[in-house]
Amino acid sequence: MNIFGVGLPEVTVILILALLIFGPKKLPELGKQLGKTLKSLKKASNEFQNEIDQVINEPEKENLPKSPQKKFIKDLDQVTKESEEKDFLESDNNDK
Repeated sequence: MNIFGVGLPEVTVILILALLIFGPKKLPELGKQLGKTLKSLKKASNEFQNEIDQVINEPEKENLPKSPQKKFIKDLDQVTKESEEKDFLESDNNDK
């Protein structure tokens, strides 16, 4: 067993020292606090990583037009309308 580069004998010595220093009544409270601290650090780390991933994967919205498809359709409609008007006028002139 190897936790953070510390083996089982070292962990045992650390736990015995903690037991001697803090006593059996304080040790569970300290373990609980340590667990809460590690949990909150992990949560903050995950949130930070998610924000970084969102920024990296987010397309550059500032450089892209808002809706290129709508602009194309609007331009196409304008050209079609002008073409129809031109055809109508030409057919009207040919009828005379």
